[in-house]
Amino acid sequence: MKSESIAKRKCMGAGCDNKCSSLQCPTCLKLGIQGSFFCSQDCFKRNWSKHKTLHGTTTHYNPFPSFPFTGPLRPVYPLSHPRPVPESIHPPDYWQIGIPRNPAPLFDRRVKFTILDKAGQDAMRKVCRLAREVLDIAAAAIRPGITTDYIDEIVHKACLERDSYPSPLNYNHFPKSVCTSLNEVICHGIPDQRPLRSGDILNIDVTLYHGGYHGDLNETYYVGSAAASDPDSVRVVETARECLDKAIQLVKPGTLFRAYGDVIEAHAKSKGCSVIRAFCGHGIHEVFHCLPNVPHYAGNKAVGKAEEGMCFTIEPMVAVGEWRERVWPDGWTAVTVDGGRSAQFEHTLLVTKDGVEVLTARLPTSPGGPVPFPVSTPDV
Repeated sequence: MKSESIAKRKCMGAGCDNKCSSLQCPTCLKLGIQGSFFCSQDCFKRNWSKHKTLHGTTTHYNPFPSFPFTGPLRPVYPLSHPRPVPESIHPPDYWQIGIPRNPAPLFDRRVKFTILDKAGQDAMRKVCRLAREVLDIAAAAIRPGITTDYIDEIVHKACLERDSYPSPLNYNHFPKSVCTSLNEVICHGIPDQRPLRSGDILNIDVTLYHGGYHGDLNETYYVGSAAASDPDSVRVVETARECLDKAIQLVKPGTLFRAYGDVIEAHAKSKGCSVIRAFCGHGIHEVFHCLPNVPHYAGNKAVGKAEEGMCFTIEPMVAVGEWRERVWPDGWTAVTVDGGRSAQFEHTLLVTKDGVEVLTARLPTSPGGPVPFPVSTPDV
């Protein structure tokens, strides 16, 4: 009798039928909210429209409440559903099963690097031009108050408008069409419901699949005026930007892949920053990620050298503090181990006879761009 009385007192519905089965709201269960009971299934159906106002039309929550986050950022769920791609758009081989059918052997030194013929080079030029267009569209939308999920929607639509598949979508089961990495997130951030705030820094990593080839690039942007006036944010963003520029200056036939990391880390250290070691640049063409590996830290043991007709990315990730990373329980979001801010820039490059062609180069109209460094840069 006592438990029945408690159930009646917790009933959320009008017109209780006195069955008192203590049915709890599924949304409240998911969030761990106690005391939100209905007396029966019928009562729940009659009164849900009134009860859901307690949560709003969409209930946001942290799916990993017990995880020891390294910084202030938290995931904001629920994620929106993966966005559909019409049948008219030619997809990569992993679009349904989530795993590339012929995954590239990234660590097999016996594998030869791919040299693209003229048709392949022209296909890479086209897809990379489209990828630049999409990134610029997404960057132009950045402002405080919008969510990274909204950025994902923009990128997805822009890809489809260009008869292109958003390469991240279902690649190794990644749930979204773009990677959005905020503040202490190094890379592979999943777009969610957190609104952007003035003072954030945001990396948008776009890859398109068009005509059988992938084009990949990313940039880090300042959100609002507060970010562009914060010394640590400016230092890490501009250092990452300059690290990429300095590495690209080395690209030509014969340059060893291990050489880029030396110049990147030397410049990062000169600005009081560290270089993330867990992720590297990569070959790209008909395969999203393949050889060569292009590490960004000094003293690495990367194998091989650039040759005319090769396509690969350089994409240094730089942090204001420790270079080590930790991954959130979503299996994707990599963050700095100390919660310090991180920035990244990436271009897809084609090695030419006497140098390099930056296939994803910025346009005169591209949003973003460098801002002045702070007056002083602390030692690491």
